[in-house]
Amino acid sequence: MPDERADAFEGFDRLSFTSEGRTYPLFRIGSGPGVIVMTEMPGISPKVAAFGRRLAEEGFTAVLPSLFGTPGREPSIGYGLQSMVPACVAKEFAALATDKTAPVTLWLRALAKQVHTECGGPGVGAVGMCFTGGFALGMMLDDTTVAPVLSQPSLPLALSKSRRGAIGLSAPDLTAVKARAAAGCDVLGLRFTADKFVPKERFETLRRELGDRFIGVEIDSSEGNPHGIPKNAHSVLTEHFVDEPGHPTHEALNQVITFFKDRLSA
Repeated sequence: MPDERADAFEGFDRLSFTSEGRTYPLFRIGSGPGVIVMTEMPGISPKVAAFGRRLAEEGFTAVLPSLFGTPGREPSIGYGLQSMVPACVAKEFAALATDKTAPVTLWLRALAKQVHTECGGPGVGAVGMCFTGGFALGMMLDDTTVAPVLSQPSLPLALSKSRRGAIGLSAPDLTAVKARAAAGCDVLGLRFTADKFVPKERFETLRRELGDRFIGVEIDSSEGNPHGIPKNAHSVLTEHFVDEPGHPTHEALNQVITFFKDRLSA
C-alpha cells in the first residue's frame, strides 16, 4: 500500500476489511449510525477525508474504504490518470459496461452489513462519488443500505450518446432496486448541470425508473450562473464544494446530512 498522508487522517482509525476474496484498507471516524463513503477518483483526497470528518461531527460513523489511489494524496492530472486507467479495466469496477452491476458492490454490501452490526440503527447510509457514484445503487440490493446517495455518478463512462442515460445496473438488479424504491427507499442524487461526465440523461433515467423516490439535486453551472460556478465543476461535496451558507453546494451538503439523519435515526 502506498504511503498515506497522515495529516489528512487525523482522528481516523486505520483498519481493513476482507470479503469476496479481496481486502481493502478502511479509514473510520465518529460514532453513531454508519455511513460508507466511497471515494472519487483518484483516491481518498484530503477533501474526501474532510467530508468524512464532517459526517462524524454530525453524529455518524464515517467509514471510508480505499478502493484505489494513495490515501491522503492531493489530486492532480497525472495522479488521476495513474489511478483511472487501471480502474477502468479492472473487472471489479465494470467501468465500461452499461448493463452490469459492478462486482465490487458485493464487497461493499458485506462491509455495510459489518458496519451495521457494529453501529446499530435501522441501516447504513452510502455515498458514492464520481467513479463510485453509482455503486450506492448496487448496495441497495441488500436491505442494510437505507440511505443511498449518488454524488456526480460518472459510470458507465458516457463515451457515446447511447451510454449517457445508463446507470450501471443489470436488468435483474434494476428490478430489485426499483422494488426497494417502491417500498420506500429514497435515493438522493447530486450533479452540476454542465458536467459532461454526468449527463442529464442519467438523472432522467433515475427519475423514470425510480419515480418520486429519486430526489435529484441539479446545481446550475451554466455560463453566467449567479454563483459563478465554473462549467467544469464536478465534485459537489469535495473539490468544488464552497463552505458558505447560501451557496448551492453548501445547501447540497445540508441536504445530504438531513437525508441521513431522517433515515438513520433509530
